[in-house]
Amino acid sequence: MNPLTRTPGTWRLRARALELGRRTLVMGVVNITPDSFSDGGFFIGPEDAVAHGLQLLDEGADLLDLGAESTRPGSRAGGAAGTATAPAVSADEEQARLLPVLTGILAARPEAIVSVDTYKAATARTALEAGAEIINDVSGFSWDFGLAPVCAEVGCGVVLMHTRGRPEEWRGQAQLEPDELLADVRAGLSASLSSAAAAEIDAEHIVLDPGYGFGKRFDENYALLARQAELLTLGRPLLAGLSRKSFLGRTLAPLHSGQDAPVEARETASVAALVAAILHGASIVRVHNVRAAVEAARIADAVLAAEQPEVR
Repeated sequence: MNPLTRTPGTWRLRARALELGRRTLVMGVVNITPDSFSDGGFFIGPEDAVAHGLQLLDEGADLLDLGAESTRPGSRAGGAAGTATAPAVSADEEQARLLPVLTGILAARPEAIVSVDTYKAATARTALEAGAEIINDVSGFSWDFGLAPVCAEVGCGVVLMHTRGRPEEWRGQAQLEPDELLADVRAGLSASLSSAAAAEIDAEHIVLDPGYGFGKRFDENYALLARQAELLTLGRPLLAGLSRKSFLGRTLAPLHSGQDAPVEARETASVAALVAAILHGASIVRVHNVRAAVEAARIADAVLAAEQPEVR
């Protein structure tokens, strides 16, 4: 088997397991924030957010990812770099936004698989006690050293993302050559895997995310996407989150009078990037528009099945 091709495997969660690699899983995003780059404020009310999550499930989402703190460029997520400054959203505020939505979705759909997008140990513990199956940490266990022990204790699924620096630093970072960028992402994800191993988290609980847009400048994201499959040699399945990212809007600028395409005009580009990610080894895609993603993933999966009939 080609080591740069996704292979079937198991992702162990808190109370169940998912098969990965045969069919792309679609993770629907529910942002419970006033300031997320793509849909901030649309679903800040618990009832609206619950309804949105249920709609995404009806449209074919295999799992949901709930986030209650924006990690957009320039935000103070994780606290100010190199200081003891607290993050803009406290754990208490994050939980107050998150928990009514999490419990509301699970009350309506007890079978739903819910991930919580947080880097805070306190929020993770509370969410897992309330029924979340997965913790999606954009910092890859590097912003709150108490998070890995919580995940180990509960035995949940984890997504470990590569983030280059903190959101407030991203706009000023130097451009990396493709080889440098891939080495940086590989090293960061390897460090996250080491942190997980030190906390005695079994590898079958882990999925890796290259972190598109998280400390990668515009063209760097394409270089990373083109070589994404090389990260499969780290031994874990990949999740790709490209939906509505700003680098897609920059690429579409010539079609929008030289201005970056606004968020609402990035849907077709998001689908194109999603298909590329699947063909380059992603087993899970994190998206805002679930229905389009489900259809696109089915086509990409058919291509992979024709190329690798042994993993049908």
